[in-house]
Amino acid sequence: MALHRLTSITMGVPDVAGTAAYYTDFGLVPDGEGWFTTRDGGRQLHIVRTPTRRLVEVRVGVDTPDDLARAAARLRRLGAEPLVEGTTLTAHDRATAVRAVLEVTPRVVQEPVAAAPANGPGRADRTGARAAGVLRTGPVQPRKLGHAVLGTTDLGTTAAFFRDGLGFKVSDHIKGHGVFLRCSTDHHNILVLAAPVAFLHHTSWQVDDVDEVGRGAAAMLEDHPERHVWGLGRHHAGSNFFWYLKDPAGNFSEYYSDMDCIVDDQLWTPEVLEGARGLFNWGPPPPPSFLAPEDLAALMTGTHSESR
Repeated sequence: MALHRLTSITMGVPDVAGTAAYYTDFGLVPDGEGWFTTRDGGRQLHIVRTPTRRLVEVRVGVDTPDDLARAAARLRRLGAEPLVEGTTLTAHDRATAVRAVLEVTPRVVQEPVAAAPANGPGRADRTGARAAGVLRTGPVQPRKLGHAVLGTTDLGTTAAFFRDGLGFKVSDHIKGHGVFLRCSTDHHNILVLAAPVAFLHHTSWQVDDVDEVGRGAAAMLEDHPERHVWGLGRHHAGSNFFWYLKDPAGNFSEYYSDMDCIVDDQLWTPEVLEGARGLFNWGPPPPPSFLAPEDLAALMTGTHSESR
């Protein structure tokens, strides 16, 4: 695949300072001018001021300038007007106004994290010691940005923009409602959802394991129980553990671990998922506000203000 990673996203919110404080608590590291870094991915979140919360930009890594030229040809066939300048290509999705930037950038190789010994039926790999997960005391720091979920008023147009124009691959479908798309070996890097208004549903951040999912969420909720949205659970699409929280602007943020990895496209068959199976395999049921965020009506009329 010419595309190799989700490099970064730019999130627009009315209150930059309040939202920035939240993502600092979340474990991202501010490094100036609204940018935040992860442990392995570098600068991956940019927060800027916009009248309502929205996804402003998605940046995707490619290997060579030839990859940009091929993407430009595909986008022109869709009627888009890509701009190629040096080592970047810029194009806009007509349905959501999201700016997509393909950039020639090195691949990131994550150093393997050793799996902690675990006990099970008839297997005692850890003896004489407590589990490593219960002994951790340091703050949870996400390894990388995994994916962003984008609501669109025209599912076909936005899905075609990412798939047929930029070159994302399809991993799974939510029947009549969404498409999981990847620009790396992760199961999905963009999920496009049908919605009554274009908006950013959530961003998702990789941590080491399910203990880090739980520890991260527990730390976020300790003084702010209102941040809780949904979790702990395990998705079917992607298979990952999850816990969702809400930032002050109303965007959801997810800690995840153990995502499906698709190295050979020939060995993966996309499914069409229906009902609850499209959302989760186990865990508490999603609250209504996850499926239809409470501020959607305000976003539709342009009267959205910061969530409290």
